[in-house]
Amino acid sequence: MIPFYVAGRPATGSEPLTVRHPYDTSVVGETSYATAEQVEEAVAAAFAAAGPAAALSAADRAGALDEISARIKRRAEEFAQLITAENGKPLKWARAEVARAVSTFRWAAEEARRFSGELQRLDTDPAAAGRIALVRRFPRGPVLGIAPFNFPLNLVAHKVAPALAVGAPIVLKPAPATPLTALLLGEIMSQLDLPAGLFSVLPVPNDRAAALVADPRLPVVSFTGSGPVGAQIRAAVPHKHVTLELGGNAAALIAQDWTDLDHAAQRIATFSNYQAGQSCIAVQRVFVHRDHAEAFTPKLVAAVEALRSGDPRDEATDVGPVVDSRAADRIEEWIAEAVTKGGRVLTGGTRSGTTISPTVLTDVPPDAKVCAEEIFGPVLVLTVVDDDEAGLTAIDDSAYGLQAGIFTRHLDLAFESHRRLHVGGVIIGDVPTFRADQMPYGGVKGSGSGREGIASAMDDYTEPRVLVLTGLAL
Repeated sequence: MIPFYVAGRPATGSEPLTVRHPYDTSVVGETSYATAEQVEEAVAAAFAAAGPAAALSAADRAGALDEISARIKRRAEEFAQLITAENGKPLKWARAEVARAVSTFRWAAEEARRFSGELQRLDTDPAAAGRIALVRRFPRGPVLGIAPFNFPLNLVAHKVAPALAVGAPIVLKPAPATPLTALLLGEIMSQLDLPAGLFSVLPVPNDRAAALVADPRLPVVSFTGSGPVGAQIRAAVPHKHVTLELGGNAAALIAQDWTDLDHAAQRIATFSNYQAGQSCIAVQRVFVHRDHAEAFTPKLVAAVEALRSGDPRDEATDVGPVVDSRAADRIEEWIAEAVTKGGRVLTGGTRSGTTISPTVLTDVPPDAKVCAEEIFGPVLVLTVVDDDEAGLTAIDDSAYGLQAGIFTRHLDLAFESHRRLHVGGVIIGDVPTFRADQMPYGGVKGSGSGREGIASAMDDYTEPRVLVLTGLAL
């Protein structure tokens, strides 16, 4: 049985947790759920470690992060194979996720070294002559990190790495569907000389997570997952610092000036389907200027049809299964609803087990679930718009606001999109799926609050504290 980690030490519980491959339900591995007593031990240890962790030197924190990065890199193929096994994403994308995690921990090491604070002159007012202020940020306290299934390594890294960078203990709850990758990371961390209680990795059933969320010894909650659960967390602990990354129905616009339709079609086809659509910024809605619709539509359909579905362990597979049969059932139902409301299937729309064939729909009304909600599957909806203005309006007509992609080379449209679109990020000349792990990442409206990206998360995990020095000759 694969152990989990309580205050940095391996442990097992009494209730087994069997992890199965999403493609064929074969057994990937077995771990166990943490008991209530083990959860209490982890939280108490994190609370006790808050002071020693905050006192760690930048060299110690950065050195640990660099070592984690290096060890993940050395075991990259092991991580990739495990991600594919428990998550079902094709190996090519699992390897890309591992490479990103290596970078995420490396970036955290760099940020830990320059996490210095700000010096402010106060003698700008005569009453404050001879005074300066040093503003530094200190951890709010231990962090509860709740990670999703779709990126079982890199989204775990985005919880753990900034916590270690600022010296905040973290209790990590991985998704029950994909805990093994996080446990392998826990194994690496357990081999380092870290303060007792600095980290725990606890498989906990989702229906038992409320007690962790409510625990006053964990003043920061960082959650990535569904909108309804995020809303429940926010409502349950309004006195805590809660960061929420809740997904979206990301849109791309092919603007009137864009001429490379083949490139746009390839990028959209790939990044609507690359995680079987199970990415918060996978392309779901596509708006194409009427001038390009006739030429672009067959290019997009051909690019989607060229993607190979199948066993994610096969090196040639582009699109693997969704996480489980319940997800596949829901996606099927949403496609059927879109067709009932007048939508047309241009390609795809079929299912084999937990694999949904990459699907392109058109003529779908905006109130259909495949447009209005987050489908989290390999489905995109193509809509023709009369002009770029209508495209921007359509993008913003959403309960979500994570990222948007605008295929344009016109700077005026780029800046107009940045100003107008109520989203966390606008990607010009590419799909909304682009993300660099050091940049601020997150959304507005139903897509959540707070930001990931190492420096941004470090700010979320800390609070400013002012030191005023008096009697200085400036």
